[in-house]
Amino acid sequence: MLRVLIVDDDAEALYRTQRLLRAYRRDWQMKFCFGPEPALDALALEPYDVVVADLKMPGADGGELLACVRDLYPDAIRLLVCSQAEHTELLRSLGPAHQYLAKPVDPVLFRDSIARAGLLGARLSKPGLKALVSQISTLPSLPSVFVDLMNELRHPNASVQKVSNLISADVAMTAKVLQLVNSSFFGLTVHVKDVHHAAALLGLNALKPLVLSAGVFRQLEESRVPAALAEQVLDHSLAVGSLAKRLADAEGLNREEADNAMLAGILHDIGKLVLADHFGLEYAQVCMAAENADLPLLNAELDQFNASHADIGGYLLGLWGLPQDLIEAVALHHDPSSHELSHFTPLTAVHVANALVHGGSDAFTSEACSLRAATKLDRRYLARLRCERRLRDWQELASALYAGAQA
Repeated sequence: MLRVLIVDDDAEALYRTQRLLRAYRRDWQMKFCFGPEPALDALALEPYDVVVADLKMPGADGGELLACVRDLYPDAIRLLVCSQAEHTELLRSLGPAHQYLAKPVDPVLFRDSIARAGLLGARLSKPGLKALVSQISTLPSLPSVFVDLMNELRHPNASVQKVSNLISADVAMTAKVLQLVNSSFFGLTVHVKDVHHAAALLGLNALKPLVLSAGVFRQLEESRVPAALAEQVLDHSLAVGSLAKRLADAEGLNREEADNAMLAGILHDIGKLVLADHFGLEYAQVCMAAENADLPLLNAELDQFNASHADIGGYLLGLWGLPQDLIEAVALHHDPSSHELSHFTPLTAVHVANALVHGGSDAFTSEACSLRAATKLDRRYLARLRCERRLRDWQELASALYAGAQA
């Protein structure tokens, strides 16, 4: 059973939530705590899969409580409930919670969010993944420049100049950001010569995923990862991220969701570099064996390590407290059918973009997807979303992206 801990200092609100979730009492083991201290006591007695906390509470507020949960019980998925006035850009993008729910909370959204969090928590806390991560001495850290950037962007007077100066202070980060921006798959018609130029062309919001991606890839390139593998993963990931954003825009996702689709696309294979960094030759042999046997790399990873690169990537983003739809898009990009929602999300964008990019130019230009792309598409998932008919249009977007990259 899914174990859910719900924390609020408002007795009436806590009772309303209890009534709202009554229909799930056979599926979920729920505990309702009046304030943060009883919640910490409950967590000390038994583990919980999902912790939901209200932001405004006396003593330790919901954010502080979830920060403690993150540090002491990292396997728990964390949801924070707050008002629109408290729902800042910084909170949406970075912090102790995996997802933020705005008051007044929609009952269906509240139940769906807990159910999705439970699915993700089960996926990212499976024994094989825990055992594997326990062997890895160092995981990439959240780049400090990204944290500083988010702190700057939350101010109403944030400016292109301030953000540019912040990024430019890190020479290596600047070089990596410019490499990403000037990638052929990013689609700019001019060469970007400095960070200020990039910020002026793209806008401040578009720099967030680029700075985070640049920081992560820079850390891993300085590790034991073979240069050829790092370059291969980066090139593929940029193509997937660029296409995922185009798909998200075409399907009407909002700006934040489209940005998350791009960031998830760029980071969807980051687990490969983490595995290569830690296991070195052993992981290279797994990759080679999968290629020689014409088997999916995912299956070979699961056979050898009891966890896949998608699991590792999702786990890493979960540790950083990034948004839930971003974590889902990375962790489930090979297995989107396990996602319970029935509408287009960043996960859909990344799954389809990854399949089309793996298919290569043939998948972009032929009447039907190439065999390689088709085998990577989860047709049952697309049918559930009732968007199979959109595949031709998505191929045309991919074809335009590929043509622009070759120009």
